[in-house]
Amino acid sequence: MAVDFPADIKALRTTMDSVREVTDLDSLRAQITDLESQSAAPDLWDDVEKAQQVTSTLSRAKAELDRVETMDSRIDDLETLVEMGTEENDAETLQEAERELTSVQKAVGELEVRTLLNGEYDQREAVVTIRAGAGGVDAADFAEMLMRMYLRWAERHGYPTKVMDTSYAEEAGLKSATFEVNVPYAYGNLGVEAGTHRLVRISPFDNQGRRQTSFAAVEVVPLIETTDAIEIPENELKIDVFRSSGPGGQSVNTTDSAVRMTHIPTGTVVSMQNEKSQIQNRAAALRVMQSRLLLLKKQEEDAKKKELAGDVKASWGDQMRSYVLHPYQMVKDLRTEHEVGKTDAVFDGDIDDFMEAGIRWKRSQDRDNASD
Repeated sequence: MAVDFPADIKALRTTMDSVREVTDLDSLRAQITDLESQSAAPDLWDDVEKAQQVTSTLSRAKAELDRVETMDSRIDDLETLVEMGTEENDAETLQEAERELTSVQKAVGELEVRTLLNGEYDQREAVVTIRAGAGGVDAADFAEMLMRMYLRWAERHGYPTKVMDTSYAEEAGLKSATFEVNVPYAYGNLGVEAGTHRLVRISPFDNQGRRQTSFAAVEVVPLIETTDAIEIPENELKIDVFRSSGPGGQSVNTTDSAVRMTHIPTGTVVSMQNEKSQIQNRAAALRVMQSRLLLLKKQEEDAKKKELAGDVKASWGDQMRSYVLHPYQMVKDLRTEHEVGKTDAVFDGDIDDFMEAGIRWKRSQDRDNASD
């Protein structure tokens, strides 16, 4: 089928118009000017924490502006390329334009999704916890597969990650694991991955080769910031220390450096063992605890609002995605209906399309709830 370049380019420009409207480039430029003025102040680094906040915010704002302006330039260049190929009837140039059109359409789509990440905590870095569910050793192995999938996704994009805690199962896999993704908008992207994941396959741990269904839960919370001021009274925390351990229960630390922190009023539990000292593990555990309580507080506020509005719709968390490896191969998101047959690619971190579909779906749900 011949490519309709004029219609496709017009659609790209229409999408970019909405992106610019949401991004509000004039306000963004004003913010950059203000931040540049602050960063040039001679006493900026007298307050290191404030200086880091100013410079990182400036860097993100410049990157945001550059993304939009670069995309406009790419569309202009594409239009010029199409005109050249059409005027000279040059098939090779038009083939190049077709390849560039596909690339620009994908980039504009990603930029459009980025504008949908306008929730209260979407710009935050993320803390991800994966827990094995029903399914025995297969579930523990599935939890480890999911952890690798998300770490590979981050690696593909060049996003820094930090594994905070790993609790290994006795035979294989993980009971649970917690890691951070330290990049802006990590929570906005990964937040749609929260929920129950289901795996169907021939169990490699069953000597009779039977099919096994197993489950793992993914929790995603926004990383706490100093401005959040989530204070937790000491009498609400129970802190236990124990020795860190590796796969198979082997000791990897001869001192009681690992920390298990329990928030008594809510029953929230955080374990940390990957730092070298008890003090570091305690600080890391407190930060994750604050992040979870921050999200819990928001969820309670949202639930109260829905109660007052008479909203009785069910939440969207349970069994949000199925990974089927037998008798056929398919990964399907049960909320968005997005599915792919390349299961190996998905487990190797190729999950951007699932995230994009999830973000669009969640925003449509938010709009529906707001109109009820």
